[in-house]
Amino acid sequence: MARTRSSHEIYGKPVRRLIVALLCVALVGLVLLWRIDNARAERIRAALVDRVVPNVEWALAPLTWTGHLIADFQGYARVYEQNRELRRELQRMKAWQEAAIQLEQENARLLDLNNVRLSPDLTFVTGVVLTDSGSPFRRSVLLNVGAQDGIRDGWAAMDGLGLVGRIAGVGDRTARVLLLTDGNSRIPVTVKPSGLRAILSGDTTAAPTLDFIEVPEDVKPGDRVVTSGDARVFPADLLVGEVFLDRSRRLRVRLAADTQRLEYLRVLRTRAASPIAGTGALIEPPAAPIQGPPPPPGTAALAEGGAL
Repeated sequence: MARTRSSHEIYGKPVRRLIVALLCVALVGLVLLWRIDNARAERIRAALVDRVVPNVEWALAPLTWTGHLIADFQGYARVYEQNRELRRELQRMKAWQEAAIQLEQENARLLDLNNVRLSPDLTFVTGVVLTDSGSPFRRSVLLNVGAQDGIRDGWAAMDGLGLVGRIAGVGDRTARVLLLTDGNSRIPVTVKPSGLRAILSGDTTAAPTLDFIEVPEDVKPGDRVVTSGDARVFPADLLVGEVFLDRSRRLRVRLAADTQRLEYLRVLRTRAASPIAGTGALIEPPAAPIQGPPPPPGTAALAEGGAL
């Protein structure tokens, strides 16, 4: 017995197919309209946007609110992680502070036991950084102190933490400081605790390189770098920074001084040692007495004649 088909089966499927086909044609036409690049198509697109977007703005509100909520949650997550990192850093800084206090007390006790007197010649003049006179190939700053304040070429300049550079040009009221990051800067340094000597060479980057190290394997990241005092370029044991490895595995120094934010600099007065030109009128010690009986007369005369 044949089953009679209902009107839904007869008309439903063709109608659905027709709707799907029309929808596909409309979508393809919309894509083509959006891809056409001419003035008429642009006017049509602008008219569609003006007609459709305000009417569906209420439907986009939940999506916009959800996007803002996700962005705020991500921001809170980043703030929470930064807070945890700052707490860990604060804990480490407290440990370093305790170690520094102990070392300071120990240093004071050792200085007292050894009756050490610090050099009175190492004084300083503080100047204000007027301007950064550097360029892509030169790194220097100007100070508001000069020859009238007793500034001389070659003196070391420091900020509150470490060495910045040296005086390389003095006027009556201003002086130019050549920074350690300048390409012409070369200073002798010592790497602690190994005690190896090296040359700190500026290359116009924020981290100068360590060159001419006898045993580079003995230098580790985190080692302190101080001035060596060789050739009387700088006083010895001025803090420069710490060693680290760059991406090319080259030894560089992360400066203790922040050369990007210099406001005040201290210029160290260093007096050159007076050269020793003579013997200083040394007094020869008296001759030792002769042991035994005196020589017979005439022996001295014979000895003088033989020497002649």
